[in-house]
Amino acid sequence: MRHIPRPARIAQYLAGSAVRLLLLPVRLALLRSARAAPAAAETARASRRVVVLLANAWGMGGTIRTVHNLAAHLAASYEVEIISIIRRRERPFFEFPAGVTVTTLRDLRPGAGSSRRGLVRFLERCPSVLMHPADSRADHFTLLTDVDLVRGLRGRAGALIATRPGLNLIAADLGAPGFVTIGQEHLHLNAHPRALLRAMKRSYPKLDALVALTEADARDYERLLGEASPRIEHIPNAARDLGGARPDLDAHVVLGAGRLNRQKGFDLLVRAFARVAPSHPDWRLRICGQGQEREELERLVAEHGLRGVAELPGPRDLAEEIAKASVFVLSSRFEGFPLVLLEAMSVGMAVVSFDCPTGPRDLVQDGRSGLLVAANDVEALAAAIARMMDDEELRRRCAAAAPESVRAYSAEAVGRRWEELLAEVAR
Repeated sequence: MRHIPRPARIAQYLAGSAVRLLLLPVRLALLRSARAAPAAAETARASRRVVVLLANAWGMGGTIRTVHNLAAHLAASYEVEIISIIRRRERPFFEFPAGVTVTTLRDLRPGAGSSRRGLVRFLERCPSVLMHPADSRADHFTLLTDVDLVRGLRGRAGALIATRPGLNLIAADLGAPGFVTIGQEHLHLNAHPRALLRAMKRSYPKLDALVALTEADARDYERLLGEASPRIEHIPNAARDLGGARPDLDAHVVLGAGRLNRQKGFDLLVRAFARVAPSHPDWRLRICGQGQEREELERLVAEHGLRGVAELPGPRDLAEEIAKASVFVLSSRFEGFPLVLLEAMSVGMAVVSFDCPTGPRDLVQDGRSGLLVAANDVEALAAAIARMMDDEELRRRCAAAAPESVRAYSAEAVGRRWEELLAEVAR
């Protein structure tokens, strides 16, 4: 991702704010249009329809994977549609669940928009008036996606589940009368910028329910929203079925996986592994994923003399990677709920994790089903990794205990909680 200097970012934000102010009448018109009452036939279908708003159903990442997991479970009882704001790939990174309809608003594949002319092209070039500019995916949205989204929801009925702050705000502000609205948060509250927190305090009370991934985060949202708070539920992510994958507990491979960005802390993992590599020459590190920090991580690998020892193979199938490794490490600076850690534990992998906000503490019983160390403490992370490497009995004991530790996060258990929430908000 191209780095934009802070002054330039501020100038872009101010310019965008001026344009959005000029387009305020358009925003008001779209909000009015979304509030068309559904027909009787639509209302009759409402109790069995779920529409999920997702930034990019075609990409890779924990939010996308957990939305697919939820959609797969609900599709057995509901008519489920995922509305993806953008599409960049010919094929989705994760296979779409059977029986789920996927609709894309903005097709960014090469040549996909070449036939657009006139008003449509003008709308595509205008900034969104619905998406909050402080949301990190705001650049996915244009005035055209606003129009298409309102058209896609207008006059329909069901449960509308949004999956990130900007989409939660849109669901709340549209107030489409045929839908009950549920916002879903995938990061802990303090990971969001102040501008988003102010918008949440203003608009989240208009939601019918808000779902946080941990009990601690649910309490934080209750404090933020105060007496105006909507119903707030704690429903964690669910582990998907990895098709019988099992780790190789004899393999001298440490695995990390996720988007290559600052949040995931792979720079800290490389530094930690560099401390233990000289005394463990037969061990290897694999960090699977893609992202804007790849070049920086490659530089760190070279700087610490880890070429040929630490690998960055790009995006890979997690099940295949687990089958070649014995230890999984979560080095994130923060999480909402670390799905990849949950999935590694669900198939019996020994894990080491930072006790970062939020999620690892809910999953890992320190010393029993894995090792937890203080967040961002590279020395402690290195010591825990070395301990797992050196103590085969510990590695096997933690691996054996891990699936039981996360049994409450199975797709069936989590899916039932979502079904109960949908039934209750519909009433």
